[in-house]
Amino acid sequence: MLGAIGLDEAQESTYRALVALGAAEVPDLAHRLTLPEADTERALRRLERQGLAARSSARTGRWVAAPPGVALGALLTQQRHDLEQAEVTAALLAEEYRAEAAEPAVHDLVEVVTGASAVAHRFVQLRLGATEEVCALVTGNPAAVSGMDDEVRERAATREVTYRVVLEREVLTLPSGITELSAALGRDEQVRVVEKVPTRLVVVDRTVAMVPLTGRGAEPAALVVHASGLLESLTGLFEAVWREALPLRLGVDGRASEGGLPGPDATDLEVLSLLLAGMTDASVAKQLELGLRTVQRRVKGLMELAGVTTRLQLGWHAYERGWVARG
Repeated sequence: MLGAIGLDEAQESTYRALVALGAAEVPDLAHRLTLPEADTERALRRLERQGLAARSSARTGRWVAAPPGVALGALLTQQRHDLEQAEVTAALLAEEYRAEAAEPAVHDLVEVVTGASAVAHRFVQLRLGATEEVCALVTGNPAAVSGMDDEVRERAATREVTYRVVLEREVLTLPSGITELSAALGRDEQVRVVEKVPTRLVVVDRTVAMVPLTGRGAEPAALVVHASGLLESLTGLFEAVWREALPLRLGVDGRASEGGLPGPDATDLEVLSLLLAGMTDASVAKQLELGLRTVQRRVKGLMELAGVTTRLQLGWHAYERGWVARG
């Protein structure tokens, strides 16, 4: 708990024990901490340098704890001061960086990142730095560039970062595809689907993008693109794919339809959304763990509810009634 003010585990344990005892000699304190006397004395010397402990003037070899309210308060004040200075330095560096980046050299507009761990780390950095929007094209081929972990999303949510994601239809057929999609939609992320995306891509705040450089089987590598004509082209590519993609909505509560008749339930809407995404009845049945006849029976029920005779008419009716998301 006191690591934030510079105390390691041994120092914190020693200080806590000394506070509890008020004063103690090294052997007694070492026995209480179940630590070697040498380690205990080393921790006490460090605490002494930080003003948290002192040698007793009344008895040689005895140590006393400094009052926590005073000693820890001083360390906290110093820590706040250091953080304020760091913030000022960061602001100055950011301003200097912006001034230098006004006319960046061509070789500074792109970065080449090589290695799976390096690519994944750089990707997480980009998403954590997002302040407005993260746009992504996701293929059915799992890779570091396409992951969107919960921790990053939770931290982004505190900054009200918007997510717009276009999935390749193959993603919906993956074992965890529907589960992850439902979770994403539950976080109010905007998700659409197309038959095929041209490449994996992530664009953050329209100021930086990341695309893969290698194909399957090769060592993972990615290109990080900063403000430039190339970045504008990649942003334009995402927007073009986004406009052509079909919006998805899953796991929505049932609602009443016109005339007071019961509307489609959550499973009906999942079936309908996946069918409109281009999946077959058999694929929908497999993904939702339903029987094929159950899917077909639900589709027939939806057509009766909508008063239509073809699936094409059902799709039009679904958008008109708001059963599925409209583009």
